[in-house]
Amino acid sequence: MAKITAAQVKELRDKTSVGMMDAKKALVAADGNMQEAIDKLREKGIAKAAKKSGNIAAEGLTHIEISGNKAAIIEVNSETDFVSSNDKFINLVNEIGKAVVANEPKTMDEALELKIGDQTINEAITGLTAVIGEKISLRRFQVLDKTDSQVFGSYLHNGGLIGAIVTLEGADEATAKDVAMHVAAVNPEFMDRDQVPADRLEHEKAIFTEETKAEGKPEKIIPRIVEGRLNKFLSEISLADQEFVKDSDMTVQQFVESKNGKLVSFVRYEVGEGIEKKQEDFAEEVKNQMK
Repeated sequence: MAKITAAQVKELRDKTSVGMMDAKKALVAADGNMQEAIDKLREKGIAKAAKKSGNIAAEGLTHIEISGNKAAIIEVNSETDFVSSNDKFINLVNEIGKAVVANEPKTMDEALELKIGDQTINEAITGLTAVIGEKISLRRFQVLDKTDSQVFGSYLHNGGLIGAIVTLEGADEATAKDVAMHVAAVNPEFMDRDQVPADRLEHEKAIFTEETKAEGKPEKIIPRIVEGRLNKFLSEISLADQEFVKDSDMTVQQFVESKNGKLVSFVRYEVGEGIEKKQEDFAEEVKNQMK
């Protein structure tokens, strides 16, 4: 059997854009023959899937899987919302969630090597990409742990466009789900004001001070006005201090405490957040084709 070198693997990857392990396996199967390895990748649909790797996948679904004292929240992306409503895509997302919560991977590489049936998550994604014809990717995941005295509450908005999971000490799952719904709707940045970085506070305080001075307020009352505005700002970004969406007469923390609970943590995923979506200019595209 021919020895497969790193240079050969790189060459095959450059020609097909497949992953390192797929390239090496193909070369081994082809006994080092480059063209035969390319053919094998094409036959398996992997090379076709790799061509989609440069596309922007900003649609998709979030999913939450809970198993006892463990939970996983994941985001799996596709290029269009049409594909994200496909049963095969939804099934894949569910299977990935189960594998992640069961195995608690620490890195994305570990997650992609987890088994779903007789194939890895990476192979399953590649296979479905080839079948559907759109780039599919596991974008991110997080595994959470709780104690026996704590509860999880989860909520998926609009089928999974937004996913939120909350952990409470005490209370019950219904309370935790209500808080998860709040998190999905309001999108807090921090659990409470103590988690807000000091430099962020100083930055906001400086801005509020200059704004108040520009309004011509008396010098002696400026600190009090700034403090009030800073407190309002903190109440908008920290979950504990936000007005509870189901009852604006109390904060989220007050609601949880009224149920004999305490806020512990939350995670919120929104599909495609932070991804710059490609803007299609169809008029320009037609114009270019007419040249």
